[in-house]
Amino acid sequence: MDKTTSIHGMWSSRLMFILAATGSAVGLGNIWRFPYMTSDNGGGAFVLVYLACIAIVGLPILFAEVLIGRHGRMSPINTLRGLVRDSGKSRGWVGIGWIGIVAGILILSFYSVVAGWTLHYAWLYLKQLLGGAHITDPGATFTELLASPFELTFWHALFMLLTVLVVAMGVEKGLERAVRFLMPALFVLLLALVAYGVTTGYMGQAMAFLFKPDWSEIDGNVFLRAMGQAFFSLSLGMCAMMTYGAYLPREGVSIPRVGIAVALTDTTVALLAGMAIFPIVLSFGLDPAGGGPGLIFTSLPLAFEAMSIGAVYGLLFFGLLSVAAWTSSISLLEPATAFMVEKFGIKRRKLAALSMAGLCWALGLLSVLSLNVWSGVRIFDRDIMGFIELIANDLMLPLGGLLIALFTGWVLNRTVLREQLSEMPEWLFNAWRWLLRVVAPLLVLVVLVRALL
Repeated sequence: MDKTTSIHGMWSSRLMFILAATGSAVGLGNIWRFPYMTSDNGGGAFVLVYLACIAIVGLPILFAEVLIGRHGRMSPINTLRGLVRDSGKSRGWVGIGWIGIVAGILILSFYSVVAGWTLHYAWLYLKQLLGGAHITDPGATFTELLASPFELTFWHALFMLLTVLVVAMGVEKGLERAVRFLMPALFVLLLALVAYGVTTGYMGQAMAFLFKPDWSEIDGNVFLRAMGQAFFSLSLGMCAMMTYGAYLPREGVSIPRVGIAVALTDTTVALLAGMAIFPIVLSFGLDPAGGGPGLIFTSLPLAFEAMSIGAVYGLLFFGLLSVAAWTSSISLLEPATAFMVEKFGIKRRKLAALSMAGLCWALGLLSVLSLNVWSGVRIFDRDIMGFIELIANDLMLPLGGLLIALFTGWVLNRTVLREQLSEMPEWLFNAWRWLLRVVAPLLVLVVLVRALL
């Protein structure tokens, strides 16, 4: 079954895969969630725990996803279908691909709504630069946005359009061209924001806030948070890395090396985001513990308004968030699109990408309405958007990751694994397989049970 190329196209180089996979991993959560979690859970001590979790949980499953994809060269569902057919194993394992694709569609449906907020704020700051009104009351501005289903739908639709335009063009003309531009743009924006943070005079405090190790904060809950962050940060369990792995060249490309490069780049971006955000937060006396939307959409705009170049900084900052969201959304839509092309033989540009994007957009309307018209609707004490997030993020992704670890560690033929990891020393290969068979499943199961409870 091992194929040389994918019918969907191939990455032109190892660097393109690293940029694409990093783009998939780097998202809105990296920009605000990781810095906040770091500062609130022991600073540098949390970073070390997080890196340990990447090594023992994240990387083993990442290697597994990429090697499965590269071996099969098809969408996750058809790759797994071929693997179980060739090995005579139960067809039930194909469910891993279905879990990943459905989870990706559900996540993209609400992720696009939140990404639309970043486009809206970037537009507000662009208008301000052109002489428009200032954001003098960020709380009211944010509340007004959430209360308007029409405005939310417009920005949600615009973001989905940006996503489908890339995916519809295929691997070389779409995905590769996009990441070739978007990932360098993300780094330039991020470094520009960090450079401004240095001028505030609070970079030292921000660095201490982020990196000063406080081992007294480290307990079982912190380990669980670090493990969950490591798992979700690498986009594991949704088969995005499996799909991107299908387009990865065989010759001259080491899966462990590119996997480690993706993990380190992803972590670097998250830490740089903290170095960009926290000097501003601290210099204006804002609460750095206010992670999430409260910090991004209501607290930070207060600081931007007081800055001499606040409109420029605001535009750059929300532009950065939009780019991070865009690179992640592309990877969420690609697995379903690839399957549609294979299943029905339809043209990617005309039907496959548009149909899947249309489905995500329609499902996203549930999240839009849950913020206003249907705000009183509760499912297990969550609004509709929160319930979809629970099902996809907290349950389906860990379940998918758990099954990928078990399938690769216990079901896949050792010969297949060794062929894909031929450059890995025997002792390291055995250690990886042991982590995949025993350690990673147990730890992911703990995260899954914690989510259920």
